[in-house]
Amino acid sequence: MSLFDLTGKTAIVTGACGLLGRNHCWALAQAGANVVALDIQDGLSRGVANHLYGSGMHLGLGVDITNRTSLEAARDQILAQFGRIDVLVNNAAINDMFENPAMAADLSKFENFPLETFRQVLEVNVTGMFLASQVLGTPMARQGSGSIINVASTYGIVGPDQSIYRNEAGEQPFYKSPSYPTTKGAVVNFTRYLAAYWGKDGVRVNTLSPGGVENSQDEFFIKQYSAKTPLGRMAAATDYQGAIVFLASDASAYMTGANLVVDGGWTAI
Repeated sequence: MSLFDLTGKTAIVTGACGLLGRNHCWALAQAGANVVALDIQDGLSRGVANHLYGSGMHLGLGVDITNRTSLEAARDQILAQFGRIDVLVNNAAINDMFENPAMAADLSKFENFPLETFRQVLEVNVTGMFLASQVLGTPMARQGSGSIINVASTYGIVGPDQSIYRNEAGEQPFYKSPSYPTTKGAVVNFTRYLAAYWGKDGVRVNTLSPGGVENSQDEFFIKQYSAKTPLGRMAAATDYQGAIVFLASDASAYMTGANLVVDGGWTAI
């Protein structure tokens, strides 16, 4: 089990306050890492870090991943406290959300999808990943080792099945929008680029593509999603902890440029 040991390693997770982000932090802490929880809200980030258990020390910082100055300040503080960066989990992302649910069915259609929303999702999901990798990954390349894990989605591999968002009455209250699949597809290929670029410097770069996580969605959606999944259910938020530790640790020492799909078989059929 020493292959999975992260004792003495410094692991950064962006989007640390989200459902999966908190679980990524917990798993890395349990493996022995010093975990740095990054999110846009400083207080929430510190709260996540304060609730972690493990042999390492943990830090929570408020960071805007679309702002280079914000990332550089975080990098300097992390290096001052821990001396190195070993793991970066690019988890922060914007998913489909509309402030007015009554307008979601209309605005989420491709024909009507707002350009400003598309650009905002690109800015966080793609530009933010690029900047975080550049600012926080460069110290890894300089030290000659490290692991970057870019979190994508099954919708970075296959197109959305819009029928699973249709309720029992045949109404479509929501369409999976074009922005999320577009950006998650970009995550997969950015991983390949960076793996090829930084391989000579000992930095491994891989994608984790999770399936849908059950999180109080409408019952009709959970049922229809589960019916399309060979394992017969949506993921639990804890189902990706093993994959994160695997990709972060020496257990995956000869793995780079890969896309680890953990989706209950969703993309297998």
